[in-house]
Amino acid sequence: MTGLFPRPRAVVAPGAVHVPEWLPVERQRELVGACRKWARTPVPLRHTVLPGGGVMSVQTVCVGWHWQPYRYSRTADDVNGARVAPFPDWLVELGREALAEAYGAHSPVETYAPDTALINFYDGTARMGMHQDKEERSGAPVVSLSIGDTCVFRFGNTEDRGRPYTDVELASGDLFVFGGESRFAFHGVPKVYPGTADPATGMSGGRLNLTLRETGLSA
Repeated sequence: MTGLFPRPRAVVAPGAVHVPEWLPVERQRELVGACRKWARTPVPLRHTVLPGGGVMSVQTVCVGWHWQPYRYSRTADDVNGARVAPFPDWLVELGREALAEAYGAHSPVETYAPDTALINFYDGTARMGMHQDKEERSGAPVVSLSIGDTCVFRFGNTEDRGRPYTDVELASGDLFVFGGESRFAFHGVPKVYPGTADPATGMSGGRLNLTLRETGLSA
Protein backbone atom coordinates (compact mmCIF):
# COMPACT_ATOMS: atom_id res chain seq x y z
CA MET A 1 0.00 0.00 0.00
CA THR A 2 1.15 3.53 -0.61
CA GLY A 3 2.74 5.39 2.28
CA LEU A 4 4.53 8.61 3.12
CA PHE A 5 7.65 7.81 1.15
CA PRO A 6 8.06 7.91 -2.64
CA ARG A 7 8.15 4.58 -4.41
CA PRO A 8 10.95 4.32 -6.97
CA ARG A 9 10.43 2.88 -10.42
CA ALA A 10 11.83 -0.61 -10.81
CA VAL A 11 12.87 -3.09 -13.47
CA VAL A 12 11.23 -6.22 -12.07
CA ALA A 13 12.61 -8.49 -14.82
CA PRO A 14 14.14 -7.93 -18.27
CA GLY A 15 11.47 -6.00 -20.18
CA ALA A 16 9.18 -5.66 -17.14
CA VAL A 17 9.04 -2.14 -15.69
CA HIS A 18 6.99 -0.72 -12.80
CA VAL A 19 6.39 3.04 -12.80
CA PRO A 20 4.54 4.14 -9.64
CA GLU A 21 2.04 7.01 -9.72
CA TRP A 22 2.34 7.54 -13.46
CA LEU A 23 -1.28 8.50 -14.12
CA PRO A 24 -2.37 11.77 -12.49
CA VAL A 25 -5.66 11.70 -10.58
CA GLU A 26 -7.46 13.69 -13.28
CA ARG A 27 -6.49 11.13 -15.94
CA GLN A 28 -7.51 8.29 -13.67
CA ARG A 29 -10.93 9.88 -13.21
CA GLU A 30 -11.35 10.18 -16.98
CA LEU A 31 -10.48 6.52 -17.43
CA VAL A 32 -12.95 5.50 -14.71
CA GLY A 33 -15.68 7.40 -16.54
CA ALA A 34 -14.82 5.72 -19.84
CA CYS A 35 -14.75 2.28 -18.22
CA ARG A 36 -18.17 2.82 -16.67
CA LYS A 37 -19.61 3.57 -20.11
CA TRP A 38 -17.98 0.49 -21.64
CA ALA A 39 -19.26 -1.64 -18.73
CA ARG A 40 -22.88 -0.79 -19.60
CA THR A 41 -23.01 -1.08 -23.37
CA PRO A 42 -22.76 -2.61 -25.91
CA VAL A 43 -21.41 -5.58 -23.91
CA PRO A 44 -21.90 -5.45 -20.13
CA LEU A 45 -19.33 -6.21 -17.47
CA ARG A 46 -19.46 -9.92 -16.67
CA HIS A 47 -17.83 -12.79 -14.79
CA THR A 48 -16.10 -14.90 -17.47
CA VAL A 49 -17.01 -18.59 -17.47
CA LEU A 50 -14.00 -20.83 -18.07
CA PRO A 51 -14.11 -23.89 -20.35
CA GLY A 52 -14.14 -26.24 -17.35
CA GLY A 53 -17.17 -24.50 -15.84
CA GLY A 54 -15.35 -22.34 -13.32
CA VAL A 55 -16.27 -18.67 -13.01
CA MET A 56 -13.65 -15.95 -12.68
CA SER A 57 -14.00 -13.78 -9.58
CA VAL A 58 -12.99 -10.64 -11.49
CA GLN A 59 -15.48 -8.97 -13.79
CA THR A 60 -14.36 -8.09 -17.32
CA VAL A 61 -15.36 -5.92 -20.25
CA CYS A 62 -13.38 -5.51 -23.47
CA VAL A 63 -12.77 -2.78 -26.04
CA GLY A 64 -11.65 -3.33 -29.63
CA TRP A 65 -11.67 -7.12 -29.49
CA HIS A 66 -13.64 -9.37 -27.15
CA TRP A 67 -11.61 -11.87 -25.14
CA GLN A 68 -12.98 -15.15 -24.01
CA PRO A 69 -10.99 -18.22 -23.04
CA TYR A 70 -8.91 -18.55 -25.09
CA ARG A 71 -9.51 -16.47 -28.20
CA TYR A 72 -10.50 -13.05 -29.51
CA SER A 73 -13.53 -12.11 -31.57
CA ARG A 74 -15.26 -8.89 -32.62
CA THR A 75 -18.54 -9.99 -31.08
CA ALA A 76 -19.22 -11.12 -27.51
CA ASP A 77 -20.61 -14.53 -28.41
CA ASP A 78 -20.43 -15.76 -24.81
CA VAL A 79 -22.38 -12.76 -23.45
CA ASN A 80 -24.97 -11.13 -25.72
CA GLY A 81 -23.57 -11.46 -29.24
CA ALA A 82 -23.07 -7.71 -29.58
CA ARG A 83 -20.06 -6.18 -31.30
CA VAL A 84 -17.67 -4.72 -28.73
CA ALA A 85 -16.99 -0.99 -28.48
CA PRO A 86 -14.28 0.26 -30.86
CA PHE A 87 -10.78 0.91 -29.57
CA PRO A 88 -10.41 4.71 -29.44
CA ASP A 89 -7.45 6.60 -30.85
CA TRP A 90 -6.84 8.35 -27.54
CA LEU A 91 -6.25 4.96 -25.92
CA VAL A 92 -3.64 4.14 -28.57
CA GLU A 93 -1.86 7.38 -27.70
CA LEU A 94 -2.03 6.62 -23.99
CA GLY A 95 -0.45 3.23 -24.66
CA ARG A 96 2.36 4.84 -26.61
CA GLU A 97 2.97 7.39 -23.85
CA ALA A 98 3.13 4.54 -21.33
CA LEU A 99 5.61 2.60 -23.45
CA ALA A 100 7.82 5.66 -23.84
CA GLU A 101 7.75 6.23 -20.08
CA ALA A 102 8.67 2.63 -19.30
CA TYR A 103 11.31 1.99 -21.95
CA GLY A 104 12.62 5.46 -22.82
CA ALA A 105 14.93 5.53 -25.83
CA HIS A 106 14.46 1.77 -26.32
CA SER A 107 10.70 2.11 -26.71
CA PRO A 108 9.12 0.93 -30.01
CA VAL A 109 6.59 3.78 -29.75
CA GLU A 110 6.25 4.48 -33.47
CA THR A 111 5.26 0.90 -34.26
CA TYR A 112 3.20 0.20 -31.13
CA ALA A 113 -0.46 -0.10 -32.10
CA PRO A 114 -2.61 -1.59 -29.33
CA ASP A 115 -6.03 -2.60 -30.62
CA THR A 116 -7.68 -4.18 -27.60
CA ALA A 117 -8.07 -3.46 -23.90
CA LEU A 118 -9.16 -5.96 -21.26
CA ILE A 119 -10.69 -4.08 -18.35
CA ASN A 120 -10.92 -6.10 -15.14
CA PHE A 121 -12.79 -5.00 -12.03
CA TYR A 122 -11.71 -6.51 -8.71
CA ASP A 123 -13.86 -6.22 -5.61
CA GLY A 124 -12.23 -6.87 -2.25
CA THR A 125 -12.39 -10.64 -2.62
CA ALA A 126 -11.49 -11.04 -6.30
CA ARG A 127 -8.29 -12.77 -7.34
CA MET A 128 -6.51 -13.63 -10.58
CA GLY A 129 -4.61 -16.90 -10.85
CA MET A 130 -1.20 -17.15 -12.46
CA HIS A 131 -1.55 -17.12 -16.25
CA GLN A 132 0.12 -16.00 -19.48
CA ASP A 133 -1.26 -13.46 -21.95
CA LYS A 134 -0.72 -15.59 -25.03
CA GLU A 135 -3.86 -15.37 -27.18
CA GLU A 136 -2.27 -12.50 -29.11
CA ARG A 137 -0.39 -13.14 -32.35
CA SER A 138 1.81 -10.14 -31.64
CA GLY A 139 4.74 -10.12 -29.24
CA ALA A 140 4.36 -6.38 -28.57
CA PRO A 141 4.49 -5.32 -24.91
CA VAL A 142 1.44 -5.33 -22.64
CA VAL A 143 0.64 -2.02 -20.94
CA SER A 144 -1.11 -2.37 -17.58
CA LEU A 145 -2.76 0.55 -15.74
CA SER A 146 -4.14 0.35 -12.19
CA ILE A 147 -6.86 2.53 -10.67
CA GLY A 148 -8.50 2.23 -7.25
CA ASP A 149 -7.55 -0.20 -4.51
CA THR A 150 -3.95 -1.35 -4.15
CA CYS A 151 -3.21 -4.97 -5.04
CA VAL A 152 -0.39 -7.49 -4.85
CA PHE A 153 0.73 -8.22 -8.42
CA ARG A 154 2.71 -11.42 -8.70
CA PHE A 155 5.10 -11.42 -11.66
CA GLY A 156 6.66 -14.77 -12.41
CA ASN A 157 8.77 -16.59 -14.96
CA THR A 158 8.02 -17.77 -18.50
CA GLU A 159 8.23 -21.51 -17.74
CA ASP A 160 5.50 -22.27 -15.19
CA ARG A 161 3.25 -20.82 -12.48
CA GLY A 162 5.68 -21.45 -9.64
CA ARG A 163 8.77 -19.71 -8.35
CA PRO A 164 10.73 -17.66 -9.02
CA TYR A 165 8.31 -14.76 -8.92
CA THR A 166 8.28 -11.23 -7.54
CA ASP A 167 5.40 -9.62 -5.64
CA VAL A 168 4.84 -5.96 -6.49
CA GLU A 169 2.28 -3.65 -4.90
CA LEU A 170 0.36 -1.80 -7.61
CA ALA A 171 -1.43 1.29 -6.36
CA SER A 172 -3.80 3.68 -8.08
CA GLY A 173 -2.11 5.42 -11.00
CA ASP A 174 0.68 2.85 -11.32
CA LEU A 175 1.96 1.70 -14.70
CA PHE A 176 3.39 -1.75 -15.34
CA VAL A 177 4.74 -2.74 -18.77
CA PHE A 178 6.03 -6.16 -19.74
CA GLY A 179 7.52 -7.10 -23.07
CA GLY A 180 10.66 -8.55 -24.61
CA GLU A 181 12.00 -11.47 -22.58
CA SER A 182 9.14 -11.06 -20.09
CA ARG A 183 6.26 -10.77 -22.58
CA PHE A 184 4.95 -14.26 -21.83
CA ALA A 185 5.76 -14.39 -18.13
CA PHE A 186 3.13 -15.88 -15.83
CA HIS A 187 1.44 -13.28 -13.63
CA GLY A 188 -1.54 -12.91 -11.33
CA VAL A 189 -3.19 -11.00 -8.48
CA PRO A 190 -3.33 -12.98 -5.21
CA LYS A 191 -4.62 -10.13 -3.04
CA VAL A 192 -6.47 -6.79 -3.12
CA TYR A 193 -6.40 -4.35 -0.21
CA PRO A 194 -9.98 -3.05 0.21
CA GLY A 195 -10.47 0.54 1.25
CA THR A 196 -7.22 1.86 -0.22
CA ALA A 197 -8.80 3.61 -3.23
CA ASP A 198 -8.68 7.41 -3.42
CA PRO A 199 -12.27 8.67 -3.91
CA ALA A 200 -10.86 11.52 -6.01
CA THR A 201 -10.30 9.00 -8.82
CA GLY A 202 -14.03 8.26 -8.98
CA MET A 203 -13.53 4.83 -7.41
CA SER A 204 -15.33 4.42 -4.10
CA GLY A 205 -14.02 0.88 -3.79
CA GLY A 206 -12.49 -1.92 -5.80
CA ARG A 207 -9.73 -1.96 -8.39
CA LEU A 208 -9.78 -1.34 -12.12
CA ASN A 209 -7.02 -2.79 -14.25
CA LEU A 210 -6.71 -1.88 -17.93
CA THR A 211 -4.35 -3.94 -20.07
CA LEU A 212 -3.64 -2.61 -23.55
CA ARG A 213 -2.46 -5.17 -26.10
CA GLU A 214 -1.74 -5.73 -29.76
CA THR A 215 -3.70 -8.75 -30.95
CA GLY A 216 -1.92 -9.09 -34.29
CA LEU A 217 -5.30 -9.97 -35.79
CA SER A 218 -6.77 -8.45 -38.93
CA ALA A 219 -10.14 -6.74 -39.03
